[in-house]
Amino acid sequence: MNVKANLIHMLLVEDDDDHAFLINRNLKSNRIINTVDRVKDGQEALDYLYMRGEFAESGARPDIILLDLKLPKVDGHEVLKIIKSDPSLHSIPVVVLTTSESESDRAKAYMHNANSYVVKPISSNGFQAMVHDLSLYWGVVNVGPPE
Repeated sequence: MNVKANLIHMLLVEDDDDHAFLINRNLKSNRIINTVDRVKDGQEALDYLYMRGEFAESGARPDIILLDLKLPKVDGHEVLKIIKSDPSLHSIPVVVLTTSESESDRAKAYMHNANSYVVKPISSNGFQAMVHDLSLYWGVVNVGPPE
């Protein structure tokens, strides 16, 4: 299998500073993800994706979105629903990255066309391994949609 890493641009939608720090640190240590932009709530995620407010000049369309569900302002389920119902955004892979093991949260995420649902491990080693696996899959193995 001839696999080539393509550097990708990721949007991390995460309100927990500690989780965001761990994700960023582990993504950078894997050297697969080119850039990671972070927003702290659902409203910022939508503003980023629609280039509104402070993100009006960003011009940055992510290749993948890591989306927490439990977010302030606009919750992750609503953000996912908006992304996947918009023809200009629906092809962006969205990985739900959450602490919720709730079957109803998982069902709702997939009902709104999440590309993956990952429960954040509690242990530091488990968290690091999970981020490593995510970055390998989305940065090396997965072939994204054409531009």
